[in-house]
Amino acid sequence: MAHFSLDPALVREFTEDQLAPADERELVNQVARVLPFHAELPHAVAADMLRVVKHVGGDSALLSWLDSHPGHPRLVARVFRVIGVLDELTARPDVVSALRSLRSSDGDPPDLEGVLPPATDDSTLASLSWRIERLLGDARDSEAVRLAVASVDLLRRIVPSLDAELTRLREDLCSADSGG
Repeated sequence: MAHFSLDPALVREFTEDQLAPADERELVNQVARVLPFHAELPHAVAADMLRVVKHVGGDSALLSWLDSHPGHPRLVARVFRVIGVLDELTARPDVVSALRSLRSSDGDPPDLEGVLPPATDDSTLASLSWRIERLLGDARDSEAVRLAVASVDLLRRIVPSLDAELTRLREDLCSADSGG
């Protein structure tokens, strides 16, 4: 079982705007390690995480805060942006239909073979986001990035209206994985 922790003293100092830069780097790393487990955090850790999220200005701002710190926090932020897009699109009938059509005509993309569930429905993309999140939680960052990139490539094929946003996401992912 994973160990979940945020240092309560660091959280308190952060929310009081009294955290030293070195301590903020420690807190941001803790948040990045804990975020993939957000749905299963013990109450005390979830409460501390909520305090951090509120202090930075919400979920989107949390990802921006993580992204402003190089290394693992930036990678987690960029992967979570892909997770968010997958979750947002997962139940859209037009997206499910486009995915079903693509899979029936072309099969699964090579990078997603054996990853996508056999049936295409309103949980198919959510299953991808769950797998990506699990990989992050298991500290398999490179695999999480590879699956996130493959997911973005899939989305670019089935939701062309989002191509500009998805292209930017892909570039961000690749630069985060290479340390950028």
